[in-house]
Amino acid sequence: MKFAYHATMCPPDQYLPLALAAEAAGFDTFTFPDSICYPKEGSDVYPYNDDGTREFLDGVPFLEPFVAIPYLAAKTEKLRFTTSVVKLAIRQPVIVAKQLSSLGVMIGDRFGFGVGISPWPEDFLATQIPWDKRGKRMDEMMEIVNGLMSGEYFGYDGEIFQLDPIKLCPVPDHHIPLLVGGHAKPALRRAAQLGDGWISAGSSVHELQQMIGQIETLRKDCGRDNLPFEYHAMTEAAYTVDGLSTLVDAGVTEVIIAFRNPYNAEPDTQTVEQKIGMINWYAENVIEPYRAAAGQTP
Repeated sequence: MKFAYHATMCPPDQYLPLALAAEAAGFDTFTFPDSICYPKEGSDVYPYNDDGTREFLDGVPFLEPFVAIPYLAAKTEKLRFTTSVVKLAIRQPVIVAKQLSSLGVMIGDRFGFGVGISPWPEDFLATQIPWDKRGKRMDEMMEIVNGLMSGEYFGYDGEIFQLDPIKLCPVPDHHIPLLVGGHAKPALRRAAQLGDGWISAGSSVHELQQMIGQIETLRKDCGRDNLPFEYHAMTEAAYTVDGLSTLVDAGVTEVIIAFRNPYNAEPDTQTVEQKIGMINWYAENVIEPYRAAAGQTP
């Protein structure tokens, strides 16, 4: 089992001390959220909280992951970084591939690219990307990004994108995993067919067992069950040693740990010292006992 710390849209000046503290405490990963902008007017219901409102996100700071992660990677030694998740479908695939390849070259094998589809039409409107066929767009973007990361000439003729053969240089000497976020059936299918992992947030152990089982069946159906695959989960069961054991049995390979629910309409008033205290508490009471019992080393 690996452990990721989620800073939950903290003030920008807290990212570095929290990343340093997470690495020192024995966390494996530091994960980043993503948001392009906040609309002045929006009509859609927010899918990640009980009342469907999203006004609490007005003024919440989101750093661009491709800018912030290289900075934090240069200040840390072995901490891995992931995104949870980048709204891939509102971006341009060749530019994303170039950003991703550059990041992989600069920081080495310390990045996992978590991707998803934005639930907000306003994101697509702001970036002038069609809302229609966004799922198909996402699929094709993942194929293009993976193709360009090979370092060979790659062309594409799809329903959404057409690309004459081009080659990126440099590209990393390792594969950067694409981790697909989402609980809907298309997301599970996308993870199984095109991804190297899956990210879940807020699911119970039973729900995780069911969805992981579905993904494994889909991976077998498309002949990809022999490839490495990661299962990341943000879940209540991750906060006790016994809970971690049940998650391992369910197939989870990495837990995402946060000490504040970012979807509640409450401002982040915790000091960086308080957050570091919670990081150290979790390390001492959960990570260290779990690793000792499992015979793992950091």
